[in-house]
Amino acid sequence: MDGYEATRQIRYFNKEVIIMAQTETALEYVRDKVKEAGCNDYIRKPIQETLLLELIIKHINKKNIYTNT
Repeated sequence: MDGYEATRQIRYFNKEVIIMAQTETALEYVRDKVKEAGCNDYIRKPIQETLLLELIIKHINKKNIYTNT
């Protein structure tokens, strides 16, 4: 099972969990495939720590806005 299928299966039973893909490319078709699978976002390899932290904060803040917590 690849990451796309794993994401689809996770989304089947959990629509709330934040899922970020890790990819080697930023090509548009890959970004689209990641989103279509159900990922909230993606990060390109090699992972830059600052960017990873920004994405985590971005999605945690979004979740907090939606749940009012």
